Amino acid sequence: MLTGLGWGAITFLLMAGVLLDLLLGEVRRWHPLVGIGNLAYALERRLNRDALRFWRGILACLLAVVPITAGTAVLIWWLSPHSYLLWLCHAVLLYFSLGLRSLGEHNLPIAAALAQQDLSQARLLTARIVSRDTSNASEQDMTRASIESLLENGNDAVYGTLFWFMLAGGPGAVMYRIANTLDAMWGYRTERLRQFGCCAARMDDALNYLPARLTALSYTLLAPTLAAKRRAWRCWRQQAPAWDSPNAGPVMASGAGALGIRLGGAAIYHGVLEQRPQLGEGASASGSDIYRAWRLVSHTTLFWLALAAIIATLQLGGLHA
Repeated sequence: MLTGLGWGAITFLLMAGVLLDLLLGEVRRWHPLVGIGNLAYALERRLNRDALRFWRGILACLLAVVPITAGTAVLIWWLSPHSYLLWLCHAVLLYFSLGLRSLGEHNLPIAAALAQQDLSQARLLTARIVSRDTSNASEQDMTRASIESLLENGNDAVYGTLFWFMLAGGPGAVMYRIANTLDAMWGYRTERLRQFGCCAARMDDALNYLPARLTALSYTLLAPTLAAKRRAWRCWRQQAPAWDSPNAGPVMASGAGALGIRLGGAAIYHGVLEQRPQLGEGASASGSDIYRAWRLVSHTTLFWLALAAIIATLQLGGLHA
């Protein structure tokens, strides 16, 4: 738990960070995560050479993660005598690390473009959020891509960030999001990145192991009916092991099961057609399901905040007993 603070303070800071994200959205200029992305790009260009790619990847991860995380930890320590500034710093670091509003801003316009049958605009918007080739994507391809991105990034950009904030405050959220960024940029099985990005991918897998399963459980619990809850649980347990990613599998399988739709299937990555396992059960996803996926992600965020508030209330009651 966040060192030195009770659940009441943690809950307040969680709500403050989420509220700031919903009100302000992403910083348009000088966003810290954009800076981290630029740093990751520069490190990869400089260090990813023919010899010792694996070890160079480890060095690059250390150079990206350690100085920034340590710097935020030192800032928190320096502000520790000043309660209000300390709380403000934690809340701002959480705000910079969250991406709930941006998930909606990037995915809901895809649903709107598909509703208007504007496939060219939908392809352009979808290409901004996924690494797969969308140049000839069908409506169903883009719908699957958007929903998969929403469900998976619900964990990466929201719940995983909240989880690590609860454990280690602002520095924990920053560390986690740096790992996400490195994995998103380096964690591909291409000839150039297979060895260099291995450390980044494994680091992200480790940091996401518990948050991903808590996310999958949350999607299951928030499925609209008992039958849907059972379906989400079944999809999680039966389908997730077949997915390449040990964390994306549970998250997307349970989310697809909760929504009663099918995800996965064929997708083109870096010019190569990949046949991915099916996730979920029911009808093929349609454009309107993007709105349903967004509601599931939003409701799960409220669910996590409500749980934190309940724990804080129980803790307060125990102190007064």
